[in-house]
Amino acid sequence: MLAAATAATAQKFEPAAIEFKGADDFTNQELMDAAGLKLGMALSSDDVNAHAKQLMSSGMFESLGFRTDGDTLIIELVEVTQLYPVKMGNLPLAGGTALDARLHALCPLYHGKIPREGGLTDDVKKALETMLAEQKIKATVTATPQAPAGGSAVAAIRMDIATPPVLVGDFKEEVGSNTLDEPAQRILAQQTGSPFDTEGTAAHVEADLRMHYFDLGYLEAEIHAQPRLPATATATEIRVPLILSVSTGPMYRLAGVQLAPDVVVTQAEFDHQSHIHAGDVADVTHMRANWDYMRQQYHNRGMLKANVIATPTFDRDKGAVTYVVTVEPGPLYSMGKLSLENVTDELAAQMLKQWKMAAGAVFDESAITDFFATGNEDPSLARTFAMSNCTYALKLNDDQTVDVVLKLEKKAGK
Repeated sequence: MLAAATAATAQKFEPAAIEFKGADDFTNQELMDAAGLKLGMALSSDDVNAHAKQLMSSGMFESLGFRTDGDTLIIELVEVTQLYPVKMGNLPLAGGTALDARLHALCPLYHGKIPREGGLTDDVKKALETMLAEQKIKATVTATPQAPAGGSAVAAIRMDIATPPVLVGDFKEEVGSNTLDEPAQRILAQQTGSPFDTEGTAAHVEADLRMHYFDLGYLEAEIHAQPRLPATATATEIRVPLILSVSTGPMYRLAGVQLAPDVVVTQAEFDHQSHIHAGDVADVTHMRANWDYMRQQYHNRGMLKANVIATPTFDRDKGAVTYVVTVEPGPLYSMGKLSLENVTDELAAQMLKQWKMAAGAVFDESAITDFFATGNEDPSLARTFAMSNCTYALKLNDDQTVDVVLKLEKKAGK
């Protein structure tokens, strides 16, 4: 919204000073640059209105009014309240403060956040295209409002190259890095040629390689990946190479697992179920299976928010690791409502008849898996379950009850 209080349209006015009020996030010079104003300009009311519209088109202000006070032009602004950070989607540009500074130089009103739409957002897209062109990359940049996973409210404006496609290029190991083994090389080969994401690609590569080495007992492996700019571009695609730093550290064998005295599992029970023992390579897959077993024992006793804490102590000289396991049990839950999905009335009646965990009883998650496995000694029900994909969902309520939904889907070919 524009409001004006100046002299007649045709009358020219050369202000000795131009002041902006209500926009404390910006300097006077930034606002003058964004409005296209300079001291020494002779301005009519129409001229001021045109510059005001230019400023409003940025999308950074809710309203604007202008007036004169002696020989000073005063422009009063109300800033928009909802701005969003910029997220670089697949742009092969070095981020951080240097990028923000360059965007600010090209877009005076840019201070790290932009409106959902408007002139500033368009200016940032054009500025990014200019920076890409300096690297001989001709590309079209799009701006898309982005919500976090599982959410609906916009949290950022994601900038992406729409065309041509941006792909992961080759990988180069940093000088001094450990040489990658063949499985690690295969992990990288699977990534090459996949869509590139400024944040996601490096994080994904690091996670995959880290898990690979953790499963070999290199529990302190440090993996770092980052784009190796500039990217290479052709008329049909953009390839972003990455550089890797890999330090595997020593390989560890398991020295032992010590359970805190107050856990619900005895040391003998734990050792009996474990598929990894003292002297074995301490691979993460087997160790996580142990922690999952511990967690499940608490779930079977109604403690569905139990937190299993496995603290490692490394003996680097001997290449050995010892874990001390403690558990924060959390609240105790009882059985709530039982619901059945995708079953006939006849089957529902049969299932309800054999269901043993009554409302109000201490919740036992193993009762569900046992029910699906045996039908609670009903052979007909057990056969039905065997021919079905049986799944369940749990809803934890504020009153510390658990609602259970059982769902059956017929297996293909059955």
